Amino acid sequence: MITDSLKNAVASYIKNNIDGGKIGLGGNSTSPAATGLDVEIAVTPTITKDITDNVFEVKLSISGSAISGYVVREAGCFDGSSLFLREAFDGVGPFSSTETLEIFFIVEVE
Repeated sequence: MITDSLKNAVASYIKNNIDGGKIGLGGNSTSPAATGLDVEIAVTPTITKDITDNVFEVKLSISGSAISGYVVREAGCFDGSSLFLREAFDGVGPFSSTETLEIFFIVEVE
């Protein structure tokens, strides 16, 4: 049996250790052995994190001026250089300089 206390502790550990996010152009399937994004875009998203019990949310925000003309197909969260989370999705974009891309990861530890 895994207690609620342990679920909350694991969620808190992951949330507290995510210190960056990246976006990319690749859309290939995700492998648990992956160490990075398929085709990373050299931008630094603003990261916002929140947690309630065993559920945490990470939001990556990127100014459209930083990704003007790109079609984004993947995003990931990192602990330094270690990939913690990655999601590939249908392409969004291209973006104008006045837009903001927001990507949300909501993770429940069970």
